[in-house]
Amino acid sequence: MAEQEKRARLVGFNHVALEVGDLEAALEFYGRIFEVGLRGRAPGMAFVDAGDQFLALSEGRTQTPDHHRHIGMVVDDREAVRLALRELDAEILPGRGLDFLDPWGNHWQVVEYSDIQFTKAPEVLEGMGLGDLAKSEKALEELRRKGLSQG
Repeated sequence: MAEQEKRARLVGFNHVALEVGDLEAALEFYGRIFEVGLRGRAPGMAFVDAGDQFLALSEGRTQTPDHHRHIGMVVDDREAVRLALRELDAEILPGRGLDFLDPWGNHWQVVEYSDIQFTKAPEVLEGMGLGDLAKSEKALEELRRKGLSQG
């Protein structure tokens, strides 16, 4: 039997790169929904902090709106996002969760931190001012089933 080569394990994601039509308009749009901390800028790009990860906004989207392809974002308060989207008259997609299209057709799926297995290290949450965020029992059970939590 041939020995299987060692493969790397997927640990997580450092950032997501997203194309937008207008960089300044995108920063304004996302800034009206979330607290936006700018990590840095480069010609035609802006880098928005998300704790120990970031969103890279790149000017120049040309493709049609996304349908099935989407980005799942984790927030501390999904209803606050829903209210902000309504105030912006953003396109909220039908369904049981909270999915929306930004003005350039990027499809976002919004989930609340407490409800899913995605976990930030306690020191990262503390640094983000979110040290009091907790997981639901359902999310903790998911983590325990995978051997990722004892709590």
